[in-house]
Amino acid sequence: MLACQTERMNLMARRLGAAAAMLAAFAFGAVALGPAAMRPAQAQGQGQGVPVEVAQVTTDTVIQEATAVGTLLSNESVIIRPEIAGRIVDIRFEEGEPVEKGQLLFKLDDSVYQAELADAEARLELARRNMQRARELFKKGAGTARNLDQAESEFQTATAAVELAKARLTKTTIEAPFAGIAGLRKVSMGDYVTAGQDMVNIEDIDPLKVDFSIPERYLGALKIEQTVRVTADAFPGDTFQGKVYATDPQIDTGGRSIRVRALIPNDDRMLRPGLFVRVRLQLERRENAILIPEQALVPRGEDRFVFKVVDGKAAQTKVEIGQRRFGHAEILSGLERGDIVVTAGQLKIRDGAPVQPVNQTGIRDDAAPGTLEPGDGDDEES
Repeated sequence: MLACQTERMNLMARRLGAAAAMLAAFAFGAVALGPAAMRPAQAQGQGQGVPVEVAQVTTDTVIQEATAVGTLLSNESVIIRPEIAGRIVDIRFEEGEPVEKGQLLFKLDDSVYQAELADAEARLELARRNMQRARELFKKGAGTARNLDQAESEFQTATAAVELAKARLTKTTIEAPFAGIAGLRKVSMGDYVTAGQDMVNIEDIDPLKVDFSIPERYLGALKIEQTVRVTADAFPGDTFQGKVYATDPQIDTGGRSIRVRALIPNDDRMLRPGLFVRVRLQLERRENAILIPEQALVPRGEDRFVFKVVDGKAAQTKVEIGQRRFGHAEILSGLERGDIVVTAGQLKIRDGAPVQPVNQTGIRDDAAPGTLEPGDGDDEES
């Protein structure tokens, strides 16, 4: 029994000794061969560089636009009001229908003014005869200069009275001052109107004007004849195009904006004055503009940088930003077409560090041609 136990202990000791010997041999080999074995792996890692995602710079058309809201206005608008009092005896237009320049709109009762004109003309004739007699008597020496002067003065007064009566009579006829569309009448046949009372409005709605304001920073790019595009909720899906024709000479100091006015053709008369619209003003169009994914930008203070990939290394490059749209940015300086920029992994690299592109992409097809919203690159973070 004792002999068996002793034999078992000897067997376990031999096994432990063999295991210890194997571990010692393995450790010795690792120490001796480890540095040499690691060098190829390290060299391989150094050759690949830091894995980063990249994209290729492309070019496209960039349209700089300013957006605003505005209100449509008639090209010309007037409210017809009589200059004299009288009763309406005739109406010569239909509400909501076109009228021509000079067309008769209203006729007021002119019987009183006709009588006043006849009276004035009779007084003028009497004054003319009295003046002729005074002149003949003065030539014969039978009349005085005072009597002649008085007769001539009465003749001039009578002449003025006739002209005044004619003017009053003319004002009983009310005509359209320009071609347009007649509004809804505020008076009816037989109404007695007073001077200055509203009767009807006339609107020239082809073309229409649109007034809107844009920030003063666009003043340098604002020009006459620039294109505007107008949309209205009343006509979803429709866009109406026009041209800038005037700007306010004074900047609005309250809103730091400039007032702009454009003309919108309205041949079919779909649009109406007073309609609320959204306006897009095309300030500038740049062909072959440089575009990159916006995530390639690295902000540092007020500056923006990108990492270009040049000969397998990262090259930090300062860039100037133009417009931004749909995750893409226009580059005004610092990059050229065909450059490769890092879009992900910038925090893991530095200028001159080796990099390994793992996923190269380009600008999306739906970004061409591009219409980039106006924006200051320094105002946005990547």
